Amino acid sequence: MTKAKLTKEDLIKYIEEMPVLELAELVKELEDRFGVTAAPMAMGVAPATAPGAAAAPAEEEKVEFDIVLTGFGDKKIQVIKAVREVTNLGLKEAKDLVEGVPQTVKERVAKEEAEKIKQKLQEAGGTAEIK
Repeated sequence: MTKAKLTKEDLIKYIEEMPVLELAELVKELEDRFGVTAAPMAMGVAPATAPGAAAAPAEEEKVEFDIVLTGFGDKKIQVIKAVREVTNLGLKEAKDLVEGVPQTVKERVAKEEAEKIKQKLQEAGGTAEIK
């Protein structure tokens, strides 16, 4: 019995087409199976400053934000529709996301887009946070 060889490119294409929730489950399974984490590693070495130089600000200005749906009140259907508008999720995936609050709706978006998404979710009857 011969196995068809799966190329990296085939695998990447397959992953690109996966729904967000299915991809999140895949990442979790891979983390569990291989004992690793997909979270970025923190850098442990701070850059040196010249003697007498003023210290740099403790934190850089944040440019990417995550939108987290925290509730849907009594307007679940409207919130599901809003989630589908701002993501490319199917009906089942959007419903699962809404029913599983708190859930991240979108990750690493510009502040302006994050504000628009938050507003759309709130107008539909949901509650959301920008992190």
